[in-house]
Amino acid sequence: MNYLNRRNFLKITGITTSLSLLPDLSFGQNDEVIMGHNTHKYRVVPGWGILDAGKNPVNDCHEMVEDAKGRLILLTNEIKNNVLIYDKSGKLLESWGNSYPGGHGLTLFNEGAEQFLLICDTDRHQVIKTDLKGKEIFKIEYPKETGKYDYPTQFKPTETAVNPLNGDIYVVDGYGLNYVVQYDSKGKYIRHWGGYGDENGQFKCNHGVVVDLRNPQKPTLIVTSRIDNCWKRFTLDGKYLSTIPLPGTFICRPVIKGDYLYGAAYRSTQGDYPNSGYLQILDKNDKVVSSPGASEPTFTDGKLLEQRKLDPAKIFMHPHDVCVDSDQNLYVAQWASKKTYPVKLERIA
Repeated sequence: MNYLNRRNFLKITGITTSLSLLPDLSFGQNDEVIMGHNTHKYRVVPGWGILDAGKNPVNDCHEMVEDAKGRLILLTNEIKNNVLIYDKSGKLLESWGNSYPGGHGLTLFNEGAEQFLLICDTDRHQVIKTDLKGKEIFKIEYPKETGKYDYPTQFKPTETAVNPLNGDIYVVDGYGLNYVVQYDSKGKYIRHWGGYGDENGQFKCNHGVVVDLRNPQKPTLIVTSRIDNCWKRFTLDGKYLSTIPLPGTFICRPVIKGDYLYGAAYRSTQGDYPNSGYLQILDKNDKVVSSPGASEPTFTDGKLLEQRKLDPAKIFMHPHDVCVDSDQNLYVAQWASKKTYPVKLERIA
Protein backbone atom coordinates (compact mmCIF):
# COMPACT_ATOMS: atom_id res chain seq x y z
CA MET A 1 0.00 0.00 0.00
CA ASN A 2 1.49 3.37 -0.90
CA TYR A 3 1.49 6.15 1.68
CA LEU A 4 -1.28 8.17 0.01
CA ASN A 5 -3.73 5.26 0.10
CA ARG A 6 -2.79 4.42 3.69
CA ARG A 7 -3.16 8.05 4.71
CA ASN A 8 -6.65 8.19 3.21
CA PHE A 9 -7.58 5.00 5.08
CA LEU A 10 -6.34 6.47 8.36
CA LYS A 11 -8.34 9.63 7.76
CA ILE A 12 -11.48 7.61 7.13
CA THR A 13 -11.05 5.54 10.28
CA GLY A 14 -10.13 8.56 12.41
CA ILE A 15 -6.69 7.23 13.31
CA THR A 16 -4.91 10.30 11.94
CA THR A 17 -6.64 12.50 14.50
CA SER A 18 -5.66 10.11 17.26
CA LEU A 19 -2.03 10.11 16.14
CA SER A 20 -1.80 13.88 16.31
CA LEU A 21 -2.79 13.76 19.98
CA LEU A 22 -0.30 11.11 21.01
CA PRO A 23 3.06 12.16 22.44
CA ASP A 24 6.13 11.25 20.43
CA LEU A 25 6.20 7.75 18.94
CA SER A 26 3.95 5.16 20.54
CA PHE A 27 0.71 3.85 19.07
CA GLY A 28 -1.19 1.20 20.94
CA GLN A 29 -3.00 -0.67 18.18
CA ASN A 30 -1.24 -3.99 17.47
CA ASP A 31 1.96 -2.66 19.00
CA GLU A 32 2.50 -0.31 16.07
CA VAL A 33 5.19 2.31 16.45
CA ILE A 34 4.58 5.66 14.79
CA MET A 35 7.33 8.25 14.51
CA GLY A 36 7.81 11.61 12.88
CA HIS A 37 6.00 14.92 12.93
CA ASN A 38 3.81 17.29 10.92
CA THR A 39 3.79 16.37 7.22
CA HIS A 40 6.15 13.39 7.59
CA LYS A 41 4.94 10.58 9.86
CA TYR A 42 5.85 6.92 9.52
CA ARG A 43 4.95 3.46 10.76
CA VAL A 44 7.77 1.10 11.65
CA VAL A 45 7.50 -2.12 9.60
CA PRO A 46 8.47 -4.95 11.97
CA GLY A 47 10.98 -7.49 10.69
CA TRP A 48 11.58 -5.91 7.31
CA GLY A 49 14.59 -7.24 5.41
CA ILE A 50 15.82 -9.66 8.07
CA LEU A 51 17.82 -12.45 6.41
CA ASP A 52 19.58 -15.64 7.41
CA ALA A 53 22.78 -14.23 8.88
CA GLY A 54 24.56 -17.50 8.20
CA LYS A 55 24.00 -17.04 4.46
CA ASN A 56 23.73 -13.28 4.02
CA PRO A 57 25.31 -11.52 7.00
CA VAL A 58 25.82 -7.79 7.46
CA ASN A 59 28.32 -5.91 9.57
CA ASP A 60 27.79 -2.15 9.37
CA CYS A 61 24.90 -1.30 7.05
CA HIS A 62 26.31 1.90 5.67
CA GLU A 63 24.13 3.16 2.83
CA MET A 64 21.14 2.34 0.60
CA VAL A 65 19.80 3.55 -2.75
CA GLU A 66 16.81 2.67 -4.97
CA ASP A 67 17.43 1.86 -8.63
CA ALA A 68 15.17 2.49 -11.63
CA LYS A 69 13.48 -0.91 -11.17
CA GLY A 70 12.47 -0.09 -7.60
CA ARG A 71 15.10 -2.40 -6.12
CA LEU A 72 16.79 -1.36 -2.88
CA ILE A 73 20.58 -1.69 -2.92
CA LEU A 74 22.36 -1.93 0.44
CA LEU A 75 26.11 -1.57 1.00
CA THR A 76 27.70 -3.28 4.00
CA ASN A 77 31.35 -3.79 4.92
CA GLU A 78 30.73 -7.54 5.32
CA ILE A 79 32.87 -9.13 2.61
CA LYS A 80 30.78 -12.30 2.39
CA ASN A 81 28.29 -10.12 0.49
CA ASN A 82 29.08 -6.43 0.34
CA VAL A 83 25.95 -5.63 -1.65
CA LEU A 84 22.46 -6.93 -0.85
CA ILE A 85 19.60 -6.10 -3.23
CA TYR A 86 16.04 -6.19 -1.86
CA ASP A 87 12.58 -5.67 -3.23
CA LYS A 88 10.28 -3.36 -1.30
CA SER A 89 8.72 -6.23 0.65
CA GLY A 90 12.15 -7.07 2.13
CA LYS A 91 12.82 -10.12 -0.04
CA LEU A 92 16.42 -10.63 -1.07
CA LEU A 93 16.79 -10.58 -4.86
CA GLU A 94 20.55 -10.94 -5.25
CA SER A 95 23.89 -10.29 -3.60
CA TRP A 96 27.44 -9.68 -4.73
CA GLY A 97 30.81 -8.29 -3.68
CA ASN A 98 33.54 -9.66 -1.43
CA SER A 99 36.33 -7.13 -1.97
CA TYR A 100 35.13 -4.03 -0.11
CA PRO A 101 36.31 -4.37 3.50
CA GLY A 102 35.78 -0.64 4.03
CA GLY A 103 32.61 -0.34 1.94
CA HIS A 104 31.11 2.95 3.13
CA GLY A 105 29.66 5.29 0.49
CA LEU A 106 27.14 4.22 -2.15
CA THR A 107 25.95 6.53 -4.93
CA LEU A 108 23.62 5.57 -7.78
CA PHE A 109 23.69 7.62 -10.99
CA ASN A 110 22.53 7.53 -14.60
CA GLU A 111 24.55 7.46 -17.79
CA GLY A 112 22.09 7.51 -20.64
CA ALA A 113 19.76 4.56 -20.21
CA GLU A 114 22.09 2.73 -17.80
CA GLN A 115 22.67 3.09 -14.07
CA PHE A 116 25.95 2.70 -12.22
CA LEU A 117 27.27 2.76 -8.67
CA LEU A 118 30.13 4.56 -7.00
CA ILE A 119 31.45 2.72 -3.94
CA CYS A 120 33.72 4.49 -1.46
CA ASP A 121 36.03 2.09 0.37
CA THR A 122 37.83 3.63 3.32
CA ASP A 123 40.14 0.60 3.69
CA ARG A 124 41.07 0.35 0.01
CA HIS A 125 41.46 4.15 -0.11
CA GLN A 126 39.59 4.21 -3.40
CA VAL A 127 36.35 5.13 -5.12
CA ILE A 128 35.19 2.33 -7.42
CA LYS A 129 32.69 2.67 -10.26
CA THR A 130 30.70 -0.53 -10.90
CA ASP A 131 27.66 -1.61 -12.85
CA LEU A 132 24.63 -2.95 -10.98
CA LYS A 133 26.02 -6.50 -11.18
CA GLY A 134 29.27 -5.51 -9.48
CA LYS A 135 31.59 -5.34 -12.49
CA GLU A 136 34.32 -2.79 -11.75
CA ILE A 137 34.69 -0.15 -14.47
CA PHE A 138 37.29 2.23 -13.08
CA LYS A 139 38.85 3.35 -9.80
CA ILE A 140 39.70 6.77 -8.41
CA GLU A 141 42.92 6.50 -6.41
CA TYR A 142 44.19 8.91 -3.77
CA PRO A 143 44.28 12.48 -5.16
CA LYS A 144 47.99 13.15 -5.36
CA GLU A 145 47.21 15.90 -7.93
CA THR A 146 46.04 18.10 -5.05
CA GLY A 147 49.47 18.24 -3.46
CA LYS A 148 47.83 17.57 -0.08
CA TYR A 149 48.30 13.81 0.14
CA ASP A 150 51.71 12.24 0.63
CA TYR A 151 50.57 8.61 0.46
CA PRO A 152 47.40 6.61 -0.33
CA THR A 153 46.39 5.75 3.23
CA GLN A 154 45.72 9.42 3.98
CA PHE A 155 42.75 9.19 1.62
CA LYS A 156 39.66 7.67 3.25
CA PRO A 157 36.70 8.62 1.06
CA THR A 158 33.29 8.35 2.69
CA GLU A 159 30.88 9.54 -0.02
CA THR A 160 30.45 10.76 -3.57
CA ALA A 161 27.90 12.79 -5.51
CA VAL A 162 27.41 12.98 -9.26
CA ASN A 163 26.20 16.12 -11.02
CA PRO A 164 23.58 14.87 -13.52
CA LEU A 165 24.06 18.01 -15.64
CA ASN A 166 27.61 17.12 -16.70
CA GLY A 167 28.63 13.89 -14.95
CA ASP A 168 31.18 15.52 -12.64
CA ILE A 169 32.01 13.44 -9.55
CA TYR A 170 32.51 15.00 -6.11
CA VAL A 171 34.38 12.91 -3.53
CA VAL A 172 34.48 13.80 0.17
CA ASP A 173 37.33 12.46 2.28
CA GLY A 174 35.46 12.37 5.58
CA TYR A 175 37.75 9.95 7.41
CA GLY A 176 40.91 11.32 5.84
CA LEU A 177 42.07 14.91 5.27
CA ASN A 178 38.55 16.30 4.77
CA TYR A 179 38.90 17.70 1.26
CA VAL A 180 36.23 17.82 -1.42
CA VAL A 181 37.80 16.62 -4.67
CA GLN A 182 36.05 17.21 -7.98
CA TYR A 183 36.57 14.96 -11.02
CA ASP A 184 35.04 14.73 -14.46
CA SER A 185 32.88 11.73 -15.42
CA LYS A 186 35.99 9.70 -16.38
CA GLY A 187 37.73 10.29 -13.06
CA LYS A 188 40.06 13.09 -14.24
CA TYR A 189 40.97 15.58 -11.49
CA ILE A 190 39.45 19.08 -11.78
CA ARG A 191 39.89 20.86 -8.42
CA HIS A 192 39.74 20.48 -4.65
CA TRP A 193 38.85 22.61 -1.64
CA GLY A 194 38.16 22.40 2.08
CA GLY A 195 40.35 20.42 4.41
CA TYR A 196 40.02 20.02 8.16
CA GLY A 197 39.48 23.24 10.09
CA ASP A 198 37.21 25.86 11.61
CA GLU A 199 36.75 28.19 8.63
CA ASN A 200 33.45 28.37 6.73
CA GLY A 201 34.94 26.58 3.74
CA GLN A 202 36.50 23.81 5.84
CA PHE A 203 35.09 20.72 7.55
CA LYS A 204 35.26 18.48 10.56
CA CYS A 205 34.32 15.10 9.10
CA ASN A 206 32.87 15.94 5.68
CA HIS A 207 31.08 12.64 5.77
CA GLY A 208 28.55 13.16 2.96
CA VAL A 209 27.74 15.21 -0.12
CA VAL A 210 24.88 15.76 -2.59
CA VAL A 211 24.23 17.94 -5.64
CA ASP A 212 21.12 20.05 -4.97
CA LEU A 213 19.13 20.81 -8.13
CA ARG A 214 15.91 21.84 -6.41
CA ASN A 215 16.53 25.38 -7.65
CA PRO A 216 17.54 24.68 -11.26
CA GLN A 217 18.74 28.27 -11.75
CA LYS A 218 21.17 27.94 -8.84
CA PRO A 219 22.46 24.36 -8.44
CA THR A 220 24.58 23.91 -5.33
CA LEU A 221 26.53 21.31 -3.42
CA ILE A 222 25.64 20.35 0.17
CA VAL A 223 28.48 18.87 2.23
CA THR A 224 28.36 17.41 5.74
CA SER A 225 30.50 18.72 8.59
CA ARG A 226 29.45 16.12 11.12
CA ILE A 227 31.43 17.16 14.18
CA ASP A 228 30.16 20.71 13.64
CA ASN A 229 26.56 19.35 13.62
CA CYS A 230 25.73 20.92 10.28
CA TRP A 231 25.59 20.76 6.52
CA LYS A 232 27.37 23.43 4.44
CA ARG A 233 26.28 24.73 1.06
CA PHE A 234 28.72 25.56 -1.77
CA THR A 235 28.67 26.52 -5.41
CA LEU A 236 29.54 23.66 -7.74
CA ASP A 237 33.09 25.02 -8.04
CA GLY A 238 33.65 25.16 -4.28
CA LYS A 239 32.73 28.63 -3.08
CA TYR A 240 31.15 28.64 0.39
CA LEU A 241 27.57 29.97 0.50
CA SER A 242 25.92 29.13 3.83
CA THR A 243 25.55 26.71 6.74
CA ILE A 244 22.53 24.60 7.67
CA PRO A 245 22.83 24.19 11.46
CA LEU A 246 21.49 21.03 13.11
CA PRO A 247 22.28 21.58 16.81
CA GLY A 248 23.32 18.47 18.71
CA THR A 249 22.98 16.30 15.61
CA PHE A 250 25.88 14.19 14.34
CA ILE A 251 24.42 14.18 10.85
CA CYS A 252 25.56 11.85 8.07
CA ARG A 253 25.07 12.32 4.34
CA PRO A 254 22.41 14.61 2.86
CA VAL A 255 19.78 12.90 0.69
CA ILE A 256 17.35 14.79 -1.57
CA LYS A 257 13.95 13.46 -2.66
CA GLY A 258 11.47 15.86 -4.24
CA ASP A 259 11.43 19.13 -2.32
CA TYR A 260 12.87 17.62 0.88
CA LEU A 261 16.32 17.05 2.33
CA TYR A 262 16.84 13.98 4.53
CA GLY A 263 19.66 12.86 6.79
CA ALA A 264 20.43 10.21 9.40
CA ALA A 265 22.00 11.12 12.74
CA TYR A 266 24.02 8.31 14.24
CA ARG A 267 23.81 9.96 17.64
CA SER A 268 23.17 13.26 19.40
CA THR A 269 25.23 15.22 21.87
CA GLN A 270 22.81 14.13 24.58
CA GLY A 271 24.70 11.57 26.65
CA ASP A 272 21.51 10.31 28.30
CA TYR A 273 20.51 8.44 25.13
CA PRO A 274 23.21 5.92 24.21
CA ASN A 275 22.73 3.58 21.25
CA SER A 276 19.96 5.69 19.77
CA GLY A 277 19.85 8.12 16.86
CA TYR A 278 17.19 9.72 14.68
CA LEU A 279 16.42 11.27 11.29
CA GLN A 280 16.12 14.88 10.18
CA ILE A 281 13.80 16.00 7.36
CA LEU A 282 14.08 19.56 6.04
CA ASP A 283 11.94 21.49 3.58
CA LYS A 284 13.27 23.46 0.61
CA ASN A 285 13.91 26.42 2.92
CA ASP A 286 16.28 24.28 5.04
CA LYS A 287 13.83 24.18 7.96
CA VAL A 288 13.48 20.93 9.92
CA VAL A 289 9.86 19.75 9.63
CA SER A 290 10.11 16.24 11.10
CA SER A 291 12.57 14.31 13.27
CA PRO A 292 11.62 10.61 13.33
CA GLY A 293 13.14 9.05 16.42
CA ALA A 294 13.51 12.35 18.29
CA SER A 295 11.28 14.99 19.84
CA GLU A 296 9.33 17.35 17.61
CA PRO A 297 11.53 20.12 16.18
CA THR A 298 11.11 23.42 18.03
CA PHE A 299 12.47 26.86 17.30
CA THR A 300 13.34 30.09 19.09
CA ASP A 301 13.59 33.20 16.93
CA GLY A 302 13.59 30.93 13.91
CA LYS A 303 16.57 28.89 15.13
CA LEU A 304 16.29 25.13 15.65
CA LEU A 305 16.73 23.99 19.25
CA GLU A 306 18.55 20.83 20.19
CA GLN A 307 16.17 17.88 20.44
CA ARG A 308 16.12 16.23 23.83
CA LYS A 309 13.95 13.12 23.84
CA LEU A 310 15.30 10.36 21.63
CA ASP A 311 13.53 7.22 20.39
CA PRO A 312 11.81 5.88 23.54
CA ALA A 313 10.63 2.92 21.43
CA LYS A 314 14.32 2.01 20.90
CA ILE A 315 13.91 1.38 17.19
CA PHE A 316 17.18 2.97 16.09
CA MET A 317 20.78 2.22 16.94
CA HIS A 318 23.20 4.57 15.18
CA PRO A 319 21.39 5.38 11.93
CA HIS A 320 23.94 5.96 9.19
CA ASP A 321 21.84 6.61 6.08
CA VAL A 322 18.26 7.06 4.93
CA CYS A 323 16.95 5.90 1.55
CA VAL A 324 13.67 7.43 0.33
CA ASP A 325 11.85 5.16 -2.13
CA SER A 326 9.46 6.09 -4.93
CA ASP A 327 6.49 5.63 -2.54
CA GLN A 328 8.15 8.00 -0.02
CA ASN A 329 8.84 5.23 2.47
CA LEU A 330 12.16 5.33 4.33
CA TYR A 331 14.84 2.68 4.82
CA VAL A 332 17.40 3.31 7.54
CA ALA A 333 20.80 1.63 7.34
CA GLN A 334 22.62 1.57 10.68
CA TRP A 335 26.24 1.57 11.84
CA ALA A 336 27.50 -0.38 14.88
CA SER A 337 24.00 -1.75 15.42
CA LYS A 338 24.92 -5.30 16.42
CA LYS A 339 24.85 -6.47 12.79
CA THR A 340 21.17 -5.69 12.32
CA TYR A 341 19.45 -5.26 8.97
CA PRO A 342 17.88 -1.95 7.84
CA VAL A 343 14.69 -0.52 9.35
CA LYS A 344 11.76 0.31 7.07
CA LEU A 345 9.41 3.20 7.88
CA GLU A 346 6.15 3.27 5.92
CA ARG A 347 4.88 6.78 5.22
CA ILE A 348 1.40 7.43 6.63
CA ALA A 349 1.14 11.24 6.52
